[in-house]
Amino acid sequence: MDEARRSEDAALAARLADDLDGAFESLVDAHADRLFSISLRILGDRSDAEEAAQDALVRAYRALATYDAARIRELRLRGWLATIAVNVCRNRTRVHRVKTTELAFDPGAEPAADPLASRDSRDAWAALLGTLPPAQRTAVVLRHVDGLSYAEMAEAVGRPEGTLKAQVHRGLAVLRDAFIAAERREREEMTA
Repeated sequence: MDEARRSEDAALAARLADDLDGAFESLVDAHADRLFSISLRILGDRSDAEEAAQDALVRAYRALATYDAARIRELRLRGWLATIAVNVCRNRTRVHRVKTTELAFDPGAEPAADPLASRDSRDAWAALLGTLPPAQRTAVVLRHVDGLSYAEMAEAVGRPEGTLKAQVHRGLAVLRDAFIAAERREREEMTA
């Protein structure tokens, strides 16, 4: 799957290098949903996430318009676009504090999976994810929601892979402990 994804992105990058305006719609079709997903899980607000994803695509277009064809062909689009989306989200959170409410996330799941059936469980995970420090939240979202490899994450956020692995590990540990504690409190309240 990883190889197929890279191949598709390389083909798209080549089309963008040949005809930016003609191929940009394909980039939007291929990546808008994942940019929205990344933004939603970082920002926690649907309207903020929509604006952030749109802003990321606008910034991507503007950047591509300044690149020569060779540079565009060399881009790893998934990581490059994730970098832009994460930076847009960072800028938005600097302007105002955001609440995390609309996330669907299971840190025990495979990357990019969302197997939780219960909306209550998703809401609980979303609330817990929102309590993580921004660096850990971003690392967990990029790894377990967007499914980026650690190498892609390192490129996207400009941190070493080891740092990102540690942030994901710590973030998941905090989430698991908090979720177990919340479940325990809930059970105790039901039996009281």
